[in-house]
Amino acid sequence: MTESQEDYLEIIGFLSDRGEVRVTDIAIRLGVSKPSVLAALKLLEEKVLINHERYGRVLLTEKGKYLAAEIRERHELLKNFLRLKLNVSEANAEKDACRMEHILSEETFELIKKCLKREENRERVII
Repeated sequence: MTESQEDYLEIIGFLSDRGEVRVTDIAIRLGVSKPSVLAALKLLEEKVLINHERYGRVLLTEKGKYLAAEIRERHELLKNFLRLKLNVSEANAEKDACRMEHILSEETFELIKKCLKREENRERVII
């Protein structure tokens, strides 16, 4: 999947948690035109990641839900790492995590995850 497709999937997952998802919602959230959203949705539909009712809702398939959750996990973990370990500002951590989630290797991601878990476990022992 391309970075753009991952971004669309992530936003659809995020919006799905809050209710129905429509093309307009996605366009507003990503700051793109409705035709751009429709083109992206067509590609995601071809990959069996979403179902889109014409002039209607956008629904994640089971595969789409899984991938959207995976992308969100990467994003949140990276944002937390930047904030907690490097003291990056909230705004920059959000922007940087969005960029990094697409390019990090699985190995690097897993090591960051372990690093944060160790820190979390240390804090539990102290408390």
